[in-house]
Amino acid sequence: MTGRLGGQTVVVLGGSAGIGLAVARLARAEGAEVVLTARDPERLAAAADELGGVRHAAFDAADPAALEAFVAGLPTPVDHVMVTAGRPYYAPLAEMDFAQAGRNLDEHLLLPFRLARLAAPRMRAGGTLLFMGGTGARHAGVGLGIIAAATAALPAIVANLALEVRPVRVNLIAAGFVDTPLSASLLGDRLDERRQELRDTLPIGRVVGAEDVAELAVHLMANTAVTGSTVDIDGGQQLL
Repeated sequence: MTGRLGGQTVVVLGGSAGIGLAVARLARAEGAEVVLTARDPERLAAAADELGGVRHAAFDAADPAALEAFVAGLPTPVDHVMVTAGRPYYAPLAEMDFAQAGRNLDEHLLLPFRLARLAAPRMRAGGTLLFMGGTGARHAGVGLGIIAAATAALPAIVANLALEVRPVRVNLIAAGFVDTPLSASLLGDRLDERRQELRDTLPIGRVVGAEDVAELAVHLMANTAVTGSTVDIDGGQQLL
């Protein structure tokens, strides 16, 4: 098959909407066979149908047993695995739910290790494990403690995994605000205001969309010279 990913297999964890679905669409357009996962079976089935009936599995990627069973059942070899599952947890100390905070840290900090140990032996040399992080919590702020910890730790995790699982590559995309259903759910009735604020202030003069992140993700899959890297995509938001 033609395209940057022709003849390759791309697995997207969290692929039923937003960035994950955008990555899956572009990977298909670039010739890849795609496998989708997500927690919501109905939304996942709809996404799989949109992509032409691709293979899919509904489970919680933060459940170690479910993740192990899924990876064990994958066709081999797999070329690329991208994780977009999970959402940020914001809470000031006085209101913090420690059980929820612990789950969030598990999703962001331990899942990469679990997935790398399970998936790397089933992957083709030069393929990539690709994770999503952020840029917004690189500065301290009330309510940002948990997500800031994950933001700081993920680049180090990715760099170390890149050495441990070579020749499989490991990279991290650090995004700022991306206009997705997740952003809409987090901002509620402030969404349009935030969009306009970004259009007015970002150096690129527009809001970053899921398709922008997907283009970067496919580039990192296709470019076999990149590993251990954290690549920012925020439209210049950090420069302001």
